[in-house]
Amino acid sequence: MYSDTMSHLPDPDRQVAFYDGVTVKRGLAWVVDTVLISLITLPIAVFSIVGLFMLPLMFLVIGFLYRWMSIAGKSSTPGMRLMNIEFRNAWGERFDGGEAFLHTLGYTLIATTVILQIASIVLMFVSERGQGLHDMVLGTVALNRRA
Repeated sequence: MYSDTMSHLPDPDRQVAFYDGVTVKRGLAWVVDTVLISLITLPIAVFSIVGLFMLPLMFLVIGFLYRWMSIAGKSSTPGMRLMNIEFRNAWGERFDGGEAFLHTLGYTLIATTVILQIASIVLMFVSERGQGLHDMVLGTVALNRRA
């Protein structure tokens, strides 16, 4: 089902520990990251003249930068690190800056469309590797970090 490049990732049937509980952990990490992004966005919005009028746009931009920079640095957001998960590309390597940008762009585009967001969440629960829509397009996966 997966291309040869996906064979570099842990096998979901033989190495279940890498995928065990990752979808739920991604959801919890999303909550943590959303709270952190809010804590960054609100003071900036309050102390800028037009910030409150552009709050949704500021939240989107700050959230994009937060995710992109943290994923590019450690292949996971602070929320993901708290949940002990990280992203890997199709070759089993951590993301570089370009991969982090594309993954964050895919996430952001999907998150702005309700139907795509729901489809992505459903895919995380039913797909073999727990991949969302943007993960499938990019050939990436979230895994439990090694101890």
